[in-house]
Amino acid sequence: MMPQGEPAKDRTRTIAVTGATGAVGGRVAARLSAAGATLRLVVRDPSRAPRLPGADVVAVPGGYADGAGLRTALTGVDTLYLVSAAEAEDRLQQHLTAVEAAAAGVRRIVYTSFVGADRPEPTFTLVRHHSATEEAIRATGVRHTILRHSMYADFVPFFAVTEGDRAVIAAPAGEGRTGFVSRDDLADVGTAVLLRDDHELDGEALEVTGPEALTLAEAAAVLAEVTGRPAEYRRQTESQAWETRRPSGHPDWEIEGWVSSYLAIAAGELATVTDVVLRLTGHPARTVAEQLRAHPDDWAHLRG
Repeated sequence: MMPQGEPAKDRTRTIAVTGATGAVGGRVAARLSAAGATLRLVVRDPSRAPRLPGADVVAVPGGYADGAGLRTALTGVDTLYLVSAAEAEDRLQQHLTAVEAAAAGVRRIVYTSFVGADRPEPTFTLVRHHSATEEAIRATGVRHTILRHSMYADFVPFFAVTEGDRAVIAAPAGEGRTGFVSRDDLADVGTAVLLRDDHELDGEALEVTGPEALTLAEAAAVLAEVTGRPAEYRRQTESQAWETRRPSGHPDWEIEGWVSSYLAIAAGELATVTDVVLRLTGHPARTVAEQLRAHPDDWAHLRG
């Protein structure tokens, strides 16, 4: 179902989409193209960009870190869909460089943030990047809308590892709840916001969530129901979480991000549930079960 956002009256208005080779940005780009929008896809590698009617592809190999390249790529752009950068040690600096480049010319920024970014000191370390990025966007004076996404429903299967005949989600999330949201719904909301230009959402920060807040035990039960394979949630302490993730070889800043995301769940910081999906798209938000049934590839790695 296409979002019901008010279409832009001026169809020559160019919308730039970053992250168009990714799961959310790619979905948004496809929906905007289907709606007849004039698009510019800003990507690192043009060979990976989707081929969409009405879309120009502009390469910025240096990504958000290349402020000059990004400014050039955004010349003539009216609205920018700024997808948050992939996890990196310099992620915040990438964001600040991208915001500065965008502020040099675009009329409007729609940024993908994370729930809880308005907290004074979010438990989830990566959310602190979003907090600082939101502040930088507001300081530009450019029209903007912030979309604070909840944790992806699509990620539930990737929390799990296989142990024998079952899937196990081991984490220090306690009995905390998360308003898991489908990336399909995030794309519908993003498209609806980008297609309207009525100023109603200027300066707004919208918490975009699923229709229910689940504990990880409940999420594991949904996973078992959908996959037909036993699944369980195993509570860990913070130290156990670090101990089991250190052998991955990933740097400490990245492991801290993983562990602190679960600690944020335990602290109740991801339990938010809103009606933003319904209000902006006209359809109810998808449950975790609905999302997983629609995308079996998300849990293919858990099949026996």
